[in-house]
Amino acid sequence: MNRRKGEEQTLFTAAPLPVATFDASERLACLRLIRSENVGPVTFRELINHFGGAEAALAALPELAARGGNKRRIRITPRPDAERELERAAKIGATPIFTIEPGYPPALASTDAPPPMLYVRGQSDLLTRPTVAIVGSRQASAAGHKLTRQFAMGLGKTGYVIVSGLARGIDAAAHEATLDTGTIAVVAGGVDIVYPPENAKLTDAIAEHGAIVSDMPPGFQPRAKDFPRRNRIIAGIALGVLVIEAARRSGTLVTARLAGEAGREVFAVPGHPLDPRAEGTNGLLKTGATIATQASDIIEALQPLSGLAPNAAFAEQHPAHAWQPPAPAPPPLLGESDRQRVLSALGPAPIDIDALMRATDLPPRALNVVLMELDLAGRIVRHGGGLISRRPE
Repeated sequence: MNRRKGEEQTLFTAAPLPVATFDASERLACLRLIRSENVGPVTFRELINHFGGAEAALAALPELAARGGNKRRIRITPRPDAERELERAAKIGATPIFTIEPGYPPALASTDAPPPMLYVRGQSDLLTRPTVAIVGSRQASAAGHKLTRQFAMGLGKTGYVIVSGLARGIDAAAHEATLDTGTIAVVAGGVDIVYPPENAKLTDAIAEHGAIVSDMPPGFQPRAKDFPRRNRIIAGIALGVLVIEAARRSGTLVTARLAGEAGREVFAVPGHPLDPRAEGTNGLLKTGATIATQASDIIEALQPLSGLAPNAAFAEQHPAHAWQPPAPAPPPLLGESDRQRVLSALGPAPIDIDALMRATDLPPRALNVVLMELDLAGRIVRHGGGLISRRPE
């Protein structure tokens, strides 16, 4: 469909977001809950939904963990520790945004287990605009750098914010090309930690003109095992992921896989068969990725998602923007036999909630409470896609 020039400027303007009530005490309680023992993204969400707020959930943690079989008192993050974390964030200009607040990235919130909180250093409004991720080789070729700039600038001028991982090579080129139009760097460490060191000037520029995002506290030094978590955020925050140069085995392909699992469009730039930096991208194209040779390929493919209202594709799935604390409901009456039924139905092989419900004959709400208890007691493992297994004892 053809559009007049004036109409194109409105296609990627974020719709106004409703304001949810979220005071300082509830913010502090949310952080304490997130940092407490055995409280992962899914359990955080279930606790908030079940108890109507973080303060009530915190008060219930010891009893829930004990009922789940925890033989020692569960560790709850002390209030002073959470206060110090928020104070350190404030000193470096980082803002915490929780999934139950306006401003949390709507695409990321629609994923299976979004991080309960993100720290944002810089322009937080970028998080609610339509986003495309550009990722690729750290050892990028000159052609790869040129292609990255062309794609990033073309997408940026259209209205997309470019997200990447602030690594060497393709990531850095994508950020540099979109400092004026909007760029988001998702990092594995704290938003105040510069990594790699040679990107120090770029990091400062992004903090001033774009946004640096992490789900880890300020001061956290990244480890090798933290980068897949960063890659999951990159994949989830974007409407689509473009891969430019990737070796056959690389973290870039992990991001592409996670994007596919999250239902995102994966684009790849074809490369020369003899170039090892093209093995990954060519492999993606063989397995169903969309070929992209210019920015318009991506713009056309993503237009239905990012059209007149960039957040429309995820608005119904995103509870944050319309969240109001529900009134706490009385807990279902559960006995030890109910918990044993769930444990007996679980094994080392992950199964989904529906299968577990059929196997235990428990109603959904009762099953959710049992799973919260067992999770807090460290007796189950939550996998991607809503799958659950029993933790070996």
